[in-house]
Amino acid sequence: MTDPTTTAAQVVRDGRTALGIELGSTRIKACLVDADDPTRVLAVGSHEWENRYEDRVWTYSLEDVWGGLQAAYADLVADLRRRYDVVPETFGAIGVSAMMHGYLAFDAAGELLVPFRTWRNTSTGPAAAELSERFGVNIPLRWSIAHLHQAILDEEPHVPRIDSFTTLAGYVHWKLTGRNVLGVGDASGMFPIDSATNDYDAALVASYDELVAGRAPRALADLLPESLPAGAAAGELTAEGAALLDPTGALRPGVPLCPPEGDAGTGMVATNSVAPRTGNVSAGTSIFAMVVLERPLAHAHHELDLVTTPAGDPVAMVHCNNGASELAAWAGVFGQFAAAAGTPLGSDAVFEALFRTALEGEADAGGLLAYNHLAGEPIAGLDEGRPLVVRTPDSRLNLANFVRAQLYGVYGTLALGMRVLAGEGVELDRMFAHGGMFRTAGVAQRFLAGALDAPVAVGETASEGGAWGIAVLASYLASADASDLGTYLDERVFADAGFDTVEPDAADVAGFAAYLDRYRAGLAAEAAAVEAL
Repeated sequence: MTDPTTTAAQVVRDGRTALGIELGSTRIKACLVDADDPTRVLAVGSHEWENRYEDRVWTYSLEDVWGGLQAAYADLVADLRRRYDVVPETFGAIGVSAMMHGYLAFDAAGELLVPFRTWRNTSTGPAAAELSERFGVNIPLRWSIAHLHQAILDEEPHVPRIDSFTTLAGYVHWKLTGRNVLGVGDASGMFPIDSATNDYDAALVASYDELVAGRAPRALADLLPESLPAGAAAGELTAEGAALLDPTGALRPGVPLCPPEGDAGTGMVATNSVAPRTGNVSAGTSIFAMVVLERPLAHAHHELDLVTTPAGDPVAMVHCNNGASELAAWAGVFGQFAAAAGTPLGSDAVFEALFRTALEGEADAGGLLAYNHLAGEPIAGLDEGRPLVVRTPDSRLNLANFVRAQLYGVYGTLALGMRVLAGEGVELDRMFAHGGMFRTAGVAQRFLAGALDAPVAVGETASEGGAWGIAVLASYLASADASDLGTYLDERVFADAGFDTVEPDAADVAGFAAYLDRYRAGLAAEAAAVEAL
């Protein structure tokens, strides 16, 4: 552990730090921690960005990727200057994480063949259905193999030129280090993983090669990035990579990098949810729940993905494309109303006021329904989204019920998937939650406990999330030979951590169950809106 008398500036100068960078859906975050004490956050930086809908594809340009990374890194360096009057020249380790899945395909020269297709795209239905049937496991629409296979089925012109394909975290890591690798958790969102080997399932790889014989450019194993567990050496920062991250030239090459991970894996680390019977919910543009399994599931379910922790242990994932974006849009409307009424409020104050008001609402939201579907939602059977607020004439429309319905709507599709997991007999000892919507204490957390009928804990890192999680994984590089990831988190990171745990309220459980019954029935109205509008 770092000597408490050692100044933060000296820790930074000595490079006894770990830098985590996460490319989220709406923000790129950088987080610098003391490598000997990852709970000690030294500086943070961020850059806001947004996906684009171009030619019916959700995408980000590679120019935006690098511009955003450089801006977030520069913001972190500026934070270090303000706090400690120091500019970093090296780090003890670096980690990169990003939104999982999607499709970045490159030719042999390393050129991107088609615009980045993010996890948000739902155009891979025929491919996902064929692969799920063939493999006997659920292959979701957003998985990288579904995108590759759909391109093959559609005979897209770029297919013969594909030399490799990867995720966003894998791409950034490749450019920083020259190594085409992925953390096993992120890899498990590209293609099914065999947890016994921490590698792609060899039987399914062979089955896929047989399926696409004569149509694929190369054997699948040659196209996929190498899969690595947490703590494995994953390359070092090259001179070219250092210049990409820090164009000022202050950052020197040679920094080791941990395996790049997906946002699901960093969420598990950030909430210490890597052991069986633990789980976490991450809420942002999307919302998903991860539950570490004690045993394999008895059946395949289209609502459940089977992925892994960063250490390779099996996880059931309920992933919903639509999270808190619609809720945030409504908060923006109320903020505009406050300004028009002559009482302007900041964003945090608007959320605080609305969330507190929701506590006064009826347990079932007074008969109101809110659908947050901006994009397609496979669990709900929707190829596209149409946000809706629906009520019957005898419902009780007021602000408290409206906001509670919006909060319940964030959890609606997630709850449908979690009911399937409960039907498999999967039990939870604890569920951790993280994401910006949990900053208002006791509201979103309480409603989630009611929705899941399980205790929900929120920690001090709830709003920092994945950038801190990947910084912790970078810190773990130096300790991987001495302990497994779960022990490292228990003893070195969370030993003194404080968590606020909320038990489910019986009225909330019953109220949300009634809401979910109406929600499920009302999906027909949502589907009709997609068809008509």
